[in-house]
Amino acid sequence: MAMIPSLFGNRSNNSLLDPFSFDIWDPFMDFRFPQETSALVKTRVDWKETPEAHVFKADLPGLKKEEVKVEIENGSVLQISGERNVEKEDKNDTWHRVERSSGKFSRRFRLPENVKKDQIKASMENGVLTVTVPKVEMKKPGVKAIEISG
Repeated sequence: MAMIPSLFGNRSNNSLLDPFSFDIWDPFMDFRFPQETSALVKTRVDWKETPEAHVFKADLPGLKKEEVKVEIENGSVLQISGERNVEKEDKNDTWHRVERSSGKFSRRFRLPENVKKDQIKASMENGVLTVTVPKVEMKKPGVKAIEISG
């Protein structure tokens, strides 16, 4: 077991139990831009489906809604992107630790066919972006009685 962490780099044992802590487990990796190297690329997004809609929630602490873009590409790909600027440095400041990430980020999700692309709504509150993609109402197959002649 001691060799497992070295196969995936220097990660803590806690992340070994979290399949989403490795990019290799990210089912949306194919939709990322290869030039993205910022730590914000790992912006966490939850995607849930309700009977009425697909709901995406992204944690974007410290960002204003003006710093975030929500777009539909090619009619079927939802893209959430933005940029967090680096804090200005003062010559008199002494930094002891810098852990907050900065730079550009982008996450892309291929939408299913059963969505109303013209009715997508986005809102941002307390650093959480919520994108709601309404679903097309699927008609339940009805039963039609056929008269038997004869």
